[in-house]
Amino acid sequence: MKTINIVLFGVGNVGSTLINQILNLKKQLGENGELELNLPVIVNSNTAFFEKKGVTPSWEANFKSFGVPYKLRDIIEYLQRHELENLVAVDATASDELVANYPLLIKNGFNIVAANKVANTLSSEFYLKLRQDLKKYNRQFFYETNVGAGLPVVETLKNLYASGEKVTKIRGVFSGSLSYIFNTFSESEKSFDAVLTEAGEKGFTEPDPRIDLSGKDVARKLLILARELQLKKELSEINIQDLVPVHLNGGSSLENFRKHQGDLNSGFQDLRSALQQDEVIRHIGELDVATGSLEVKLVNEKKTSPFGSLQHADASFEIYTESYGDRPIVIQGAGAGAAVTARGVLSDILKLSGIIENSKN
Repeated sequence: MKTINIVLFGVGNVGSTLINQILNLKKQLGENGELELNLPVIVNSNTAFFEKKGVTPSWEANFKSFGVPYKLRDIIEYLQRHELENLVAVDATASDELVANYPLLIKNGFNIVAANKVANTLSSEFYLKLRQDLKKYNRQFFYETNVGAGLPVVETLKNLYASGEKVTKIRGVFSGSLSYIFNTFSESEKSFDAVLTEAGEKGFTEPDPRIDLSGKDVARKLLILARELQLKKELSEINIQDLVPVHLNGGSSLENFRKHQGDLNSGFQDLRSALQQDEVIRHIGELDVATGSLEVKLVNEKKTSPFGSLQHADASFEIYTESYGDRPIVIQGAGAGAAVTARGVLSDILKLSGIIENSKN
């Protein structure tokens, strides 16, 4: 039986859900006799728990009781000392510092699976150098969940490009939180700040909802897809419609934003009042390959369109190609949530295990 040794960085919502998904899958994999997923090391920002034979269902209690302070070198040396192979570093953090250490991990035998979008949205220089390191050390980097959580958006685009298909345009409702906000706001009489508060209470937005409303996270996802098409673009080149007024952004505190978020209402009420009976508001990212323009913006959509018919916090992506013409490939489904994101990471791990196996045959 082949063993994949996973070092999990980040035991928050996604990371802890992933651990439990792996533990639940172990029995099924063991019955097939083909693969074992082992978690010898799990870490958060300052604590690591080491267990050569892998974590058990009591991992949370063990992590609290037996976790120790660590440096990245401690993890590398532990794995080398115990001669553990088929290494996969899973990045379930939002850490810039960990991404800066990807080259060190790759050099020391790690493949990488990342929910973290940072590595794919830094400078083109870093982006290209990382891929040179992967090639040099014959390692893999999977990141399907960077765009669309568990939806196969990145893989579909990679396959289209690899097959020689000319992608002409990509449009998408990239953000589950903004999808929920505008799906709800467009079809109700609620004020915008009431919908925003409701979205936060349901766990759809960041603790500071200005992060969602700024559109920067959508811009990062759009940049990732542009780079999959080999477009040399930087985050600074994306035209982003920021939905937060200047006086509530920048140096303004979160407390001040919460106190005055009712200031958002009049502008969004005007947008809703201007809708035709068969229209709704949607927040989208759009890439025009011919012009190289990348935009994050609000648009009006027909209720019967794929974007207009979205419900809850679903995401939807339209990929236009030369062969398909005016009829896009549409990928739609849950675009956010710990369960679907963790499942997408687990899917990447399983795909990676197949590549590792083939490389040894």
